[in-house]
Amino acid sequence: MSELTVFNNPTFGQLRTFLVDDGPWFVAKDVCGVLGYTNVSKAVADHVDMEDKLNNETLLSLGQRGGWLINESGLYSLIMTSKMPNARIFKHWVTHDVLPTIRRTGGYLATRADDSPEDILALALKVADATIKRRKERIRLLESERRELMPKASFYDAVADSDDTILIGELAKLMRQNGIGIGQNRLFAWMRENGYLGKYGSHRNIPTQYAMDMELFRIKESTIPRSDGSSMIKRTPRVTGKGQAYFLKKLKEEWL
Repeated sequence: MSELTVFNNPTFGQLRTFLVDDGPWFVAKDVCGVLGYTNVSKAVADHVDMEDKLNNETLLSLGQRGGWLINESGLYSLIMTSKMPNARIFKHWVTHDVLPTIRRTGGYLATRADDSPEDILALALKVADATIKRRKERIRLLESERRELMPKASFYDAVADSDDTILIGELAKLMRQNGIGIGQNRLFAWMRENGYLGKYGSHRNIPTQYAMDMELFRIKESTIPRSDGSSMIKRTPRVTGKGQAYFLKKLKEEWL
């Protein structure tokens, strides 16, 4: 949460805001005062959805019982249900002045009529500095996430690009090495239940057309001689590189 920023308007008085996750949140007491709501907690409870309000202990020091903040959607909810004639004018000020300034600069230059150019410049520099700090922190977090994901992405890409095929039992071992605690039998059962392998008769544990169309398997056929001199064809499913990457990602999402 950013520091408190106060917007001043000769008609509406002060409107206090915070930036939370780069989005503007308004002190509900100030909004309710403009819009004619005498009971802040009741107005917020009656008219603002749960996801559009935030109870913050920081606001207790500002003299607001309950410490309610509301986001832009919550602000519009209070405006639409207000019976005050100036509600539309208040909305126009917020949407055409306050919000565009916040989105453009990350803050609001709450200047006074007697502010000198130097004072205004100092305020602008303060807002710019706060904006730069927030963006640097966001970049740092994104870079940290990228570094964390890079080894995983490289592993999956390497597997997907491989021409080697492996047995389903070998895939189960590979999964255990990557933290997915599933054995061969459970992996076969999971593939059958999710439509990758057939369930019945001669098609049991044979890749379905759906799985073959996705290029997740190849079928290796081998001839096995019988005692009567005849032979039979044995079909063994082997998981492609693309299939290995696919099932590793799929099971990781479901298993972990």
